[in-house]
Amino acid sequence: MASEPRPHPRRGDALAALARQFLSYVGVSLAALAVHYAVLVILVETGRADPVRAALAGYLAGAVISYGLNRRLTYASARPHAEAAWRFGLVAAIGFGLTWLIMAVLTRGFGLPYFAAQGLATGVVVFWNFLGHRLWTFSARPVPVLSDEVPAVR
Repeated sequence: MASEPRPHPRRGDALAALARQFLSYVGVSLAALAVHYAVLVILVETGRADPVRAALAGYLAGAVISYGLNRRLTYASARPHAEAAWRFGLVAAIGFGLTWLIMAVLTRGFGLPYFAAQGLATGVVVFWNFLGHRLWTFSARPVPVLSDEVPAVR
């Protein structure tokens, strides 16, 4: 008689941990986003930069906040700064490029107001950044682990 496969007891715990981590990421992102949007609005409304350049300047300012808080609070990473910083920079650079592309297409191509365009860009980039940082920037270094299951000897 074959036994039914039982659900992995840690799957629910892993999903709950992922949800908590994403909520922490969202909280940190709100702080970084406040800086990002403040720079964006100030630069556009004072006439110092067009919306695309202002969005990119805001993105960079927010990235500084994001790195420090995410490293400490969201991912609790032990990865050395020398390694994590360049990884963070690469993931952020891709997010920067996505921000530029989305802002340029929506404001210059479709004539959308800059604040609405930035909201859409933020929605896309937040998921890219979370996954990139979780899976690569701040991930734990691989450690060989023995499997929970030992193959049967026949």
